[in-house]
Amino acid sequence: MRRLRDAAWPVGLAFGAAAEWIGKPELIGLDAAAGFALVFLGLLAWSTRPQTGVGPLMAAAGFAWFLGTVWSSALYLHRGALAHLMLAYPSGRLSSRRARMAVAAAYVYAAVSPLAADDYATIAFALGLFAVSARRRFVAGGPERRGRTAALAAAATFGLVLVGTAAARLAGAGTGRAELAAYDVVVCFVAVGLFAQLLWGRWSQATVTGLVVDLGEPAAAGSLRDRLARALGDPSLEVGYWLQEQGRYVQESGRAIELPPARAGRAVTPIDEVGSPVAVLVHDVAVLDDPGLVSAVAAATRLAVSNARLRAEVHARVAEVEASRRRIVEAADEQRRGLELELREGAGRRLARVAELVVEVDPELERQLVNARSEVSEFARGIHPATLTEGGLDAALRELAERSPVPVEVVAPSGRFPAPVEATAYFVCAEALTNLAKYGEALNAAIRVAVDGVRVTVEVTDDGVGGAEPARGSGLRGLADRVEALGGRLQIESPTGRGTRLLAELPLEREP
Repeated sequence: MRRLRDAAWPVGLAFGAAAEWIGKPELIGLDAAAGFALVFLGLLAWSTRPQTGVGPLMAAAGFAWFLGTVWSSALYLHRGALAHLMLAYPSGRLSSRRARMAVAAAYVYAAVSPLAADDYATIAFALGLFAVSARRRFVAGGPERRGRTAALAAAATFGLVLVGTAAARLAGAGTGRAELAAYDVVVCFVAVGLFAQLLWGRWSQATVTGLVVDLGEPAAAGSLRDRLARALGDPSLEVGYWLQEQGRYVQESGRAIELPPARAGRAVTPIDEVGSPVAVLVHDVAVLDDPGLVSAVAAATRLAVSNARLRAEVHARVAEVEASRRRIVEAADEQRRGLELELREGAGRRLARVAELVVEVDPELERQLVNARSEVSEFARGIHPATLTEGGLDAALRELAERSPVPVEVVAPSGRFPAPVEATAYFVCAEALTNLAKYGEALNAAIRVAVDGVRVTVEVTDDGVGGAEPARGSGLRGLADRVEALGGRLQIESPTGRGTRLLAELPLEREP
């Protein structure tokens, strides 16, 4: 291929010069400029961007141009090659059946000289070229769409001069030197414009910039695969992540990804970091045909994968902290239950036995022992009520309400919940009623517990003076910490003079 390209330079120069010498077109200077622009800019594009097919197509259009100069039957042949160039730009390949059919029709139009000379057929050709170019730009995405903008501009300019010339002939004005000059200049500028866009266009850089911004935004919609596919304009793109311990690539779902064999239309771009595989992109071969774009996309993807790993590690650490806080709460509840049992079964029973022994000896001592037993029982109940362990949340809350100096309405389901949830809900209600008795000056209070399958909601309300401020007391702050340790949320509404509403939402653990 390289030998053919190198040989095309002198052949193009010799053939172009001979064609202009033999054919002697009316505007030989402009005619030669247009032909040599197509040939030499095409060969230069072929040398600098060999991964695309743009260069060979542009050079082929130039050779067809000079062929038409010396052979009247090939006068319009270059139009087919130019249409092919515009519809295949910027990759040089036709990725859809519709585009291939349009190019085939363009070559038929250009090769059949009487058809190409017909003004109505020429107008149809120009309008069709513009329509297909516009559609290809509309359906494209990422860098391909930005590249096709230049092709659409070229198709519009080329089509405009064709329609203008054909319309002038249909109006009886004929074709003069001005129309021929305009045609030659447009062809020349099409070659220069597409070449310049191919080499120095900023659409690749803009794509990479947008890609980096998109990948760097954690809140951006979609997975890494979705964002890459959107930026590169390849809906079929697949992303595989390397698992060192398994020695294979997997998708985000964990399913193994099979790398396709080498075949037309699909390409595999590995992404490494310090010589070790990180990920792999499986994509349309036309998407990443620019080595600079490949490198930039690989760097952006590498950064995104690293960020994703860091975020995963942070989430894992946060999950560990939350699990640790939950274990601390559960351990504290277990210690409370143990201490309550020890006080009730140990100290309480011993005091009861002593009271039986002294009942006939000293009635006053017996009375003091009874009071001590009551205080120990009350203290044990405050640490962790036995009713909560044995009868559940509903029974414990009703017992709590009976001891309250203020009438308390209790509405709660009779079912059981996980022990940490029951304990937290109970202590939320206990702290609320304690504060109510101390500061609330309420006449009535209510406890309502509801469950919706995924969370338990505990609401404690009163008609007191309000004005409770969690920041001023350690009890409510401790409750908030306890609720949050279970992954829940505690809210307190206490407007002055309008009572207090305490709302706790506790997620339910799923039983294994």
